[in-house]
Amino acid sequence: MTVEIHQLSNGFRVVTEHMPGLKSAALGIWVTAGGRHEAAPQNGIAHFLEHMAFKGTATRSPLQIAEQIEDVGGYINAYTSREMTAYYARVLQADVPLALDVISDIVLNPVFDPAEIEIERGVILQEIGQVMDTPDDVVFDWLQEAAYPDQALGRSILGPAERVSSFSREDLFGFVKQHYAPSRMILSAAGAVDHDQIVKMAEQLFGHLKPVADHALAPGVFAGGERRQVKPLEQVHFTLGLESPGYRDDDFYAAQIYASVMGGGMSSRLFQEVREKRGLCYSIFAQAGAYADTGMMTFYAGTSGDQIDALARLTVDELVRAGDDVTSAEVDRARAQMKAGLLMGLESPSSRAERIARLVSIWNRVPDLDETVARIDAVGRDQLRAFAARIAGQAPMAMALYGPVDLAPTLADLQGGLAA
Repeated sequence: MTVEIHQLSNGFRVVTEHMPGLKSAALGIWVTAGGRHEAAPQNGIAHFLEHMAFKGTATRSPLQIAEQIEDVGGYINAYTSREMTAYYARVLQADVPLALDVISDIVLNPVFDPAEIEIERGVILQEIGQVMDTPDDVVFDWLQEAAYPDQALGRSILGPAERVSSFSREDLFGFVKQHYAPSRMILSAAGAVDHDQIVKMAEQLFGHLKPVADHALAPGVFAGGERRQVKPLEQVHFTLGLESPGYRDDDFYAAQIYASVMGGGMSSRLFQEVREKRGLCYSIFAQAGAYADTGMMTFYAGTSGDQIDALARLTVDELVRAGDDVTSAEVDRARAQMKAGLLMGLESPSSRAERIARLVSIWNRVPDLDETVARIDAVGRDQLRAFAARIAGQAPMAMALYGPVDLAPTLADLQGGLAA
């Protein structure tokens, strides 16, 4: 399999990975413009824009956008994250030109019809309402807000209903003009693709775009804090956050392996200690999220109101203990899980297209798989113990709880447990 990268004169980048034996391809446009790039009054507009991409262009109606891809058996979709928005499709090999033409059309030529804006506004408000009614979704937004208060990185991707209710057609065009610059767009394709053909099409479709001055991101500052929301639910939804490395940090892979050791599966420390040995919860896990310049190690569990104190304190105890007694066997298992997840995911052209787009956005290159595996294997027991001790000993922390939280410890209580 061969990865090839090309940059147009205006800064637009093309990355492809040919996968022999496949008869289909995944391709899309990844734009480094997401929730983090919004000013406070714009919160939610990147996600609104993603929805509107499918609501008609200068040459295609909303129905035609869907039909032209689905008529050939493909699918098309999009998503918005805090640092990126993606528009992508999966089609058979012969239909790659069609898919790229449709995707370029929805990215470059949206009409933002006022009637369609109002329809989609209602859809997004329903989506916001659904998240608010899903405790184990909304509690993560609250944790993000507690960790990064008064920052774009701390605001929800969907945005508040009052903001979404006020966005205008001019607001949408303004965000596109400000952020959808060719230097911030990556065309990524994997599977049954020909690099030269993709580059030629990219020149035709995107070569005319004029370069736009980039806007520096405000650095993410993990400030920490606590949010608790009382509601008569069956469970307390408990989240705890600690600052962890960004994806360019030397400790990035240590953080990923640490998250797996602590809460990455049934053999993890938290699953064994909290669920299997004490029966304090049904679900508990840890994950290491990363951004350009910061990250957050997140721990989640759901438990009853009368057990939340024990669960939260035991979680902190396990964080402290990991700095002293993580074993080589645990590290080996976590490394194996991480490598297996990486390699199994790469059997899909959609996963490969996303992976190479993200790597180009971070490094402007795609490291060899051997290089990535070597960095995972380089994390040993002593390095992981040092990382565990460092992350457990640092301040501040963030915490968000939702449900019958009266008996939950305060954030200060838990901070004291880490310092003990």
